[in-house]
Amino acid sequence: MLVVVVVTIALVFDFTNGFHDAANAIATSVSTRALTPRAAVVLAAAMNLLGALLGTGVAETIGSGIITPPDGAHGLGVVLAGLIGAVVWNLVTWRLGLPSSSSHALIGGLLGAGVASATDVHWTVIAERVAIPMVASPLVGFVLAYGLMVGVLWLFRASPFHRTMRRFRLLQTVSASAMALGHGLQDAQKTMGVIVLALVAGGFHEGSSIPLWVKLAAAVVISAGTYAGGWRIMRTLGRRVIELDPARGFVAETVAASVLYTTAYLFHAPISTTHTITSAIMGVGSTRRLSAVRWGVAGNIVAAWVLTIPAAAAVAAGLYLVLAPVLP
Repeated sequence: MLVVVVVTIALVFDFTNGFHDAANAIATSVSTRALTPRAAVVLAAAMNLLGALLGTGVAETIGSGIITPPDGAHGLGVVLAGLIGAVVWNLVTWRLGLPSSSSHALIGGLLGAGVASATDVHWTVIAERVAIPMVASPLVGFVLAYGLMVGVLWLFRASPFHRTMRRFRLLQTVSASAMALGHGLQDAQKTMGVIVLALVAGGFHEGSSIPLWVKLAAAVVISAGTYAGGWRIMRTLGRRVIELDPARGFVAETVAASVLYTTAYLFHAPISTTHTITSAIMGVGSTRRLSAVRWGVAGNIVAAWVLTIPAAAAVAAGLYLVLAPVLP
């Protein structure tokens, strides 16, 4: 029964991840009117579903590389506390309309529960595959988006503005699809990894391989969460950071998707789709002029980024301490 409870909470997290991060894939396309909100949500949900089935490297990192909980009910309690810490932070930031990282909320929750329970925490893996990518991916996203946008502006400097924007508006359908695919590739795998972690602790699975039913469940649930939408965060990314045009929206989505694919396939690193697309939006916006980016809003987003891991960890650690007396 405890395994069933943990797997259910993992899928709840997966659902909140879907509606929390729906804006990652579709905010720029909706804000530039490349897609209607309904069409964008349907597209993002479908591509999230497909992306979730295209790899397992990130899932294996989460499933065996963050913590190694003890077997039995005690280990399941650790995983449960970590999941609830992540879900709570997702709901708080969604309510505030802040695009924080569901990925780092999950990692923070597992870390907090792991430390509170004296569970083995793999600090080397966390440094190499979490901490370094956490810092590097937004910087890479910003720099690449800025550089590519400068190149696009130079390449189309003599082209009629309105005709060029119409073409980029059409291209945004492709870039939004690529971004949604990358979100499914990264974020659904994190839930798969946690479910495997629970199955191993409960004695129902060995190793870090991902069963087919786990892949399908995580893929369908994150897709359903995406379809449920994330309108509060969409407004923040699509309008409040900077007013985007189709060319800048296309470049931001293309760069962010490229970073997601590279980290998932080459490094198996669970990076934040939120951090990556937000920094890319800031990068393309800075080519207009630095003052075009609303740095006050950007500062609030960065503050949420910094707080995500410790806040989720604190909630998870507190919950574990409450659960510990009743765990075997």
